[in-house]
Amino acid sequence: MSLIVKLGALLFVIAMDQSAAINMQLLGGVWILQTFPAIVAGLYTRWFHRWALFAGWAAGIIYGTIAAYGVENPVTHAHFGGSIAAFPFTGIPVYIAISAFAVNAVISVLLTLGFRAFKVRDGVDATAASDYGADEHDPVVLTTPQAAVEGAGADVTR
Repeated sequence: MSLIVKLGALLFVIAMDQSAAINMQLLGGVWILQTFPAIVAGLYTRWFHRWALFAGWAAGIIYGTIAAYGVENPVTHAHFGGSIAAFPFTGIPVYIAISAFAVNAVISVLLTLGFRAFKVRDGVDATAASDYGADEHDPVVLTTPQAAVEGAGADVTR
């Protein structure tokens, strides 16, 4: 199955117009940037509501795709003709991924505030201590600054 998918991808790239392939890569950049808020916010903070992050991601993907579709190639008059469009409500041309990221972030923050105000449950974190490879009792893992100071004289290179 993997070989069939790879062959299909190869045929797709060979048969596709080169400028369209480049523009699809730019669209991929727009899409991948939309994962940044959910991944970073999900890893480093629990402030954002999980459904707000999902809605922000979806809004960024939809806005970015529509904005990219609306850019016309001046030579061929085809859609997905570039990666620069006017920032919403302004005439300032910016990379579409940046404006889609702004839409994503604004939606995520506003919905989080709204969900918190209406006390919408965020769900249950099903992570268990056994899901981690090391814990605070592991002598190799230094969990506190005091443990780091106490262990400074010991061999910490192991």
